[in-house]
Amino acid sequence: MSERMIKTVLICLLNAGFTCLSARAQVAAKTDHSTDPAAENMLVYQRSVGGWPKAVGKVITDQLYNKVLSDAEKSLIRADSMHNDATIDNKATSKELRYLATAYKHTQNPAYLKAVEKGVNYLLNAQYDNGGWAQYHPDHSLYRGQITYNDNAMVNVLNIMQDIAEGKNNFDQLPAAFRPKAENAVKKGISCILKTQVRVNGKLTVWAAQYDEHTLKPAKARAFELASLSAMESVGIAEFLMRIKNPGAEIKDALSAAMAWFERSKITDHDFVFIEDAKQPKGKDRIFIEKPGSVLWARFYDIDTNEPIFVGRDSLPKKTVAEIEQERRIGYAWYGNWASNLLQKKYPAWLKSL
Repeated sequence: MSERMIKTVLICLLNAGFTCLSARAQVAAKTDHSTDPAAENMLVYQRSVGGWPKAVGKVITDQLYNKVLSDAEKSLIRADSMHNDATIDNKATSKELRYLATAYKHTQNPAYLKAVEKGVNYLLNAQYDNGGWAQYHPDHSLYRGQITYNDNAMVNVLNIMQDIAEGKNNFDQLPAAFRPKAENAVKKGISCILKTQVRVNGKLTVWAAQYDEHTLKPAKARAFELASLSAMESVGIAEFLMRIKNPGAEIKDALSAAMAWFERSKITDHDFVFIEDAKQPKGKDRIFIEKPGSVLWARFYDIDTNEPIFVGRDSLPKKTVAEIEQERRIGYAWYGNWASNLLQKKYPAWLKSL
C-alpha cells in the first residue's frame, strides 16, 4: 500500500472516530443531566395521583427530603405511591412544585419538569366545580373534603395557578397548554372566594378557615377549629385578590370590606407571649399580656358577635385563651399581627396602583 493510500485510510479512521465521539456526546447530553438531592427525593415521594403527603408517619416531608435514601429505601417508598395521603395542607404539594420548578431551571433535568406537570394536573383535577379545593384529594373523609383556607392551603394553590397564568416564578417552563387551564382555575377560585366571604347582618366581613364543600357555609374542622371568622387566613386571601390585574367591582368591594373588618377587629396594646412555668408540661406556658403599642388579631372570631373565641379539645368556645388547656394554649397560633403590614402598606399601595 502506497504512502498516499495509508494517509487516506488514516484520515477516514480519524473522521469515523470523531463522528462516533460526537454521537456519544449527543447521547450523553440527552441522558446525563444534573441532579438535585432534595428534588430527587421529591420524585420518590410523589404519589401516583400527582400530589405529595405532608408527612410520612410522624416525620414531616421537609426532613425526609434532606435524607440520603438507599436504592432499597427508594423502592419501598415508590411501592407505597398509591397511599391516599396527597394533600395541600401545610404547604404540601405547593412547596414541592415550587422547588422542582426551580430545580428544573438550574439542572434542566426533564424528570423534574415532568413531576411539576403531574403535580399541576393533580391540582387542576382536585378543584371542585364551585372553585374550591379540599384539604386532601382524593381522600375526602371527615373534614378533609371541606374547602380549606386554613393555613393558606387553597391560597397556596391559587398563587401557583396565578404564577402559571402569568408565566412567573419558573412556571413559564411549563408547556403553553397549562396557561389557559390555570387561568380558568383562578377564575373559578376567585368566584369561590367571593361567594364564601361571610356576611353578617347583610354586611361583608372576612372569611372562615373552612367551608362545607356543598353548601359553601362555614364549617367545623378539628375539635378546636369551629366555624368562625379567621383573621390569619383572611389576610392570605386578601393578598391573593390584590394580585389580580384589572380587578372588578366585586373584588374591590370584597377587599374594602375585609380591610374595614381588620380595622375594627384589631386588638391594641396587648401581646401573646411564651413564659417559663415549671408547673406546666414542658416547663412553659403562653399568656396574653398588656404591651403598649402592640397590635394583634385573634385567630378566630365568633361570627355573630365578632368576639374572639378560643377552643380546646372539648370543642367548647371560651372568651379567653387562659380558659383552654395548656397543651392547646402553647400548640396553636391564637393571636398574631397578621394584618398589620396588609393594612399599613400593602392595601394602600394596591389602591394607588388602580
